[in-house]
Amino acid sequence: MLKIKPVRRQSLVDTVVQRIREVIEQGHLQAGDRLPTEAELSQQLGVSRTVVREAVSQLESLGLLSVQRGRGMFVGDGSSLVSCVKMLRGALALSPKELVQFTEFRKAIECYAARRAAERATSEDLAELDALCDEMDRPGHGDLEAMQLDFQFHRRLMALTGNQLMCNVLEVVQEFVLAAMVQTTPKPRDREQSHRRHQGIVQAIRAGDPDAAEKVMQAHMEHTIRMLEEIDRQRKQAGA
Repeated sequence: MLKIKPVRRQSLVDTVVQRIREVIEQGHLQAGDRLPTEAELSQQLGVSRTVVREAVSQLESLGLLSVQRGRGMFVGDGSSLVSCVKMLRGALALSPKELVQFTEFRKAIECYAARRAAERATSEDLAELDALCDEMDRPGHGDLEAMQLDFQFHRRLMALTGNQLMCNVLEVVQEFVLAAMVQTTPKPRDREQSHRRHQGIVQAIRAGDPDAAEKVMQAHMEHTIRMLEEIDRQRKQAGA
């Protein structure tokens, strides 16, 4: 049976993600290999099944794991990452104007998530959000991986609402969220600005101020909307 060292309680999702990634990347597991069950991972890592579930979800979105309902968890073969790229290509066929509509919808649920996070976030939750802020803009990440980590940050916020339906909705529109990120992310990615914006959200949540958290998130979403609208305007001018 696969043995994985347990993690310290305060490390939570980020360390679990890193531990499983290390096992995969160091060659102890190969593409298609089955992982232990959620319960077994929870016991081996010394964390709750909720933490394991969130870590697995993050790894699945990066293409490192494949979760097959009724069969178990397997090491990804890279095809899921390729699928993500193909999915993005399809979503990028949408115009910036169309993506504005998705972002406006996203703003509504994200602002609610920020409010609820300010009311419910524990010190461990805040540590996870801080870690994701640091990781998404760490030098060395490609733009796609950074954007996937960016999405994980917002997905983690949504999980703090305790509303599974809203979490599922965010997953459904993932490709459109990432497409909007692709179109509005400077090349190269402005990591300093990204870190400042996301840390501003975390700071408002840490202060336990729902109004401030909602305000910061609203500004974050409206920034994306303005950029999409500007891209749309420039494309229309170029085509005139």
